[in-house]
Amino acid sequence: MTNKPDRILLSHLFQSFVTTWALMKASRMEPGNILTFVFFLLVFFFYRHVNRRMNLLQLSNRVALVTAVLFTLLYMLVDYPHYIELLTSRLYRTGILAIIFVGFVCLFYYLLHFLYSYTCDKERLYHALLTRYQDIPYSHNSRYSMLSAFFSSVVNFIRNHTALCAFLACMAGWFPYYLYQFPGIMTPDSINQLEQILGAVPYSNHHPWIHTLVFGFFYRIGFALTKDMVIAVSFYTFFQMCLLAGSVAFFISTLRAHKIRPFVLILITAFYALIPYHAVFSVTVWKDIPFAAAVLLFGCSLLRLSVQEKICLKNLSVFFISGVMICLFRSNGWYAFLLAVPFLLFGFRHKARSVYPPLFAILLLAAIVRYPIMRACQVEPPDFIETVCIPMQQITAVICNDRALTEEELSLIEQVVDLTYIHELYNPTFADNIKELVRAGNQDYLVEHKAEFLKLWFDLGLRYPGDYLTAYVKQTYGYWYPDSFYLVAEAEGVSATDLGVSHTPLIGGPLVIKGKEIAIKLGSMVPVYGVLWSMGVACWIMIFGISVVMIRKEYHKLICYLPSVALLLTVLAATPVATEFRYVYFMVLSLPFYLITAILPCQEPAAEKNGHIVSAFTQEPTTAGKQ
Repeated sequence: MTNKPDRILLSHLFQSFVTTWALMKASRMEPGNILTFVFFLLVFFFYRHVNRRMNLLQLSNRVALVTAVLFTLLYMLVDYPHYIELLTSRLYRTGILAIIFVGFVCLFYYLLHFLYSYTCDKERLYHALLTRYQDIPYSHNSRYSMLSAFFSSVVNFIRNHTALCAFLACMAGWFPYYLYQFPGIMTPDSINQLEQILGAVPYSNHHPWIHTLVFGFFYRIGFALTKDMVIAVSFYTFFQMCLLAGSVAFFISTLRAHKIRPFVLILITAFYALIPYHAVFSVTVWKDIPFAAAVLLFGCSLLRLSVQEKICLKNLSVFFISGVMICLFRSNGWYAFLLAVPFLLFGFRHKARSVYPPLFAILLLAAIVRYPIMRACQVEPPDFIETVCIPMQQITAVICNDRALTEEELSLIEQVVDLTYIHELYNPTFADNIKELVRAGNQDYLVEHKAEFLKLWFDLGLRYPGDYLTAYVKQTYGYWYPDSFYLVAEAEGVSATDLGVSHTPLIGGPLVIKGKEIAIKLGSMVPVYGVLWSMGVACWIMIFGISVVMIRKEYHKLICYLPSVALLLTVLAATPVATEFRYVYFMVLSLPFYLITAILPCQEPAAEKNGHIVSAFTQEPTTAGKQ
């Protein structure tokens, strides 16, 4: 009989072996590659180290295991064909996949425990995270007293006006893009909204009507002042930059109220001010940009409302305005908000008198605008096929895989589309081809016979679940698979149009153009930095933040993640494109929010007393704020 240390050693050897096998397959290595041995040694000693920390901290294994299994599934659902592409035996394929699955689960399990061991060590974490924000004194007797006074006054100004400095830093980082892309980046979607503003085409809610009205409001102000269409468009672009920078400033202000160290705030501000895609999106005329700002504002307001004993009007106002924007600035925002409402009601049941009125006001205002007002203004709704992209793609996959269909099923489909060219048109990652095929056919028949098509979709799913799963994975993988490449923020200029708006850069030259090109391409070239450009990584970080909250048993914080989770679910239920960064830009913009919320002190923003952080609830000094 072996003793316990020997059993643990053997367990770690086995776990390191299967993890090495998984890493070998994931990195496309051959078994004889010397790096597989390097992987084995690194993984083995890492597991031994984490096991010692686990024994000391006694953290929950259940949350780590569930999260590790989820991460493994999200990774292998896309990557697994590469692991078995040379195997023909079903037994061998199943065995290899099982080994790799276990290896990845072990890897993520220990990695999560390693990270939990730091995020759940509250005393050390708060000591590293929090500060007292004392003014910096300077010596009048120093020969450099004037310089010292200037330096201390600048630092103290930044500390006392953190949100303003964050706003200005973002605007400064983005302004060169504003000048280069003047009056703003306008894709065909943007041009269509401008055509609606100018009355060239009827108003449509395909691109949210309220966003089009906001665009038109600033356009008309600019045109009234300048009589120049190009400058008029730039008025809206500048407003959008201010809105996005304002959401960042509100986030930084929220962290400042929690006494987060200036160095941490500087790093977060740099993420927004210096990562190029934030600058490019800030000057791109899309509804997704103000929508992302609204999601960040709404999340911050939820964080403030969840920790405050006394609710202030400012936070309720931000809660209300950002909630209305979520409901009206993207079609899926309305459905995500409806999905979130029961959880919001439950989460704020103890603050119902303060939070329920603005919450119901959001629902009422959004419903009035979306239905009676839009009908009265003859705003065309988006066509039905936009909402059923996933089922449409799954049924198309069954047809293109030449599966057997009954005569009744085939007849029902042919009432809507001509199947002659469906094999050539079907793209498993891009639904627009099949959407246009439906529009060219008889979409009205589809709308009139929804129940029959729902039954068709359900019946085919029962018969061909593998086709459905494969089609779904290929249609959505970009939003949850962390290794999907997508060239982000490459759009520039104004799409071809005869409206009188064109790209009119105020700065240019080879240096500017090459600098912008390099800044955008670095995300696909530089390791570690490149993960900030991945939608899938953003999804994993959000899940990690949720798991940290659960490990720390600070369940009230889960409500802060609710809007993003609900929105991601709506994207995964109806996305027409597998890899469209702007659809989940709200998630990327909120990345620092997901991480910092998970590790913030579980209390109301504190005051200082005699050099200690003092809880506003108990008025008792804590050790977390000692320097």
